[in-house]
Amino acid sequence: MINISVKDLDGQVHEIEAREGESLMETLRQHEWGVAAICGGLCSCGTCHVYIDEAWLDKLQQADSDEQDLLDEFDSLQANSRLSCQLPLLPVHDGLSLSIAPEE
Repeated sequence: MINISVKDLDGQVHEIEAREGESLMETLRQHEWGVAAICGGLCSCGTCHVYIDEAWLDKLQQADSDEQDLLDEFDSLQANSRLSCQLPLLPVHDGLSLSIAPEE
């Protein structure tokens, strides 16, 4: 299991576990405080937007052009913004820390 620390929109921190190979979105949408993930992982809606702790950014694959184009549409865009549907979880991600971005 991969341990993840998630700060929700109310500022509460949750320690959760994820399965290797799942997308981060799949894990987060299982919780009522998690992401909506309306498109189900198709990188078309942005309702799985998260802020990755900066210490973890270099351990994730780079955003492709489709993900970056969608992120660029958000007023809440930050340098550490990612779409959780585009982040497959691997053992190297154990201890990952992130915050849920506000919905737009």
